[in-house]
Amino acid sequence: MPADLIEKTDRYEGMFADALAAADVVVTASTPLGEAAGEIREMALSYLEDGRHFRENDDPVNALAAFSYGYGWLDAGVRMGLFEVPDETHLFTME
Repeated sequence: MPADLIEKTDRYEGMFADALAAADVVVTASTPLGEAAGEIREMALSYLEDGRHFRENDDPVNALAAFSYGYGWLDAGVRMGLFEVPDETHLFTME
């Protein structure tokens, strides 16, 4: 049975917020990679805020899309080594 849209939106918001809290920038801010990490984190935070705005306005489809897209930005930054995350986390796609 497919996941309920509201349940899935709630779950993705929670996972995304937890992922943002767990990801620490590990590159120096004044370097090009540090600037990229800052931009990725800012983009991810913007998508979290957008998703919450959509939810408040009874638009779960766009909320889920915003949470998913922002999570993808953050996950890409982790895969690139711009962020450090706990080894035991299940919130990111790591090898």
